[in-house]
Amino acid sequence: MHAFEVLGDPVRRRILELIAGGERTAGEVCSAIQEEFGISQPAVSQHLKVLRESGFATVRPDGTRRRYAVNPAPLRDVDVWLGRFRGFWTPHLEAPATELARGRRAARPGAGGTQPPAGATTGRNAS
Repeated sequence: MHAFEVLGDPVRRRILELIAGGERTAGEVCSAIQEEFGISQPAVSQHLKVLRESGFATVRPDGTRRRYAVNPAPLRDVDVWLGRFRGFWTPHLEAPATELARGRRAARPGAGGTQPPAGATTGRNAS
């Protein structure tokens, strides 16, 4: 299964978010996902299986429990692939802050910003 097919499912993305904070037992994951998405335990187990088989999650036996954790390797691969496209959105994400800073600079008195309209009072006596 292709990485974006795996990550395209909101349940699987949420499971990855849960286990990104550290190992979680299958029961902990199942309880959280059932509460949030209202799906059955077998459905959660199927999503865990997809994550495990696609390499996004690892499982470690701990007695009768299974502990799941994120495997970062496939996420690095996705990051590398996305890296080719970062130039399309990075300047656009930085632009609002730059435009905001320019607006603040222009609004300061004496900063070369806009002048008051003709005939407007500036608070000084115009004798």
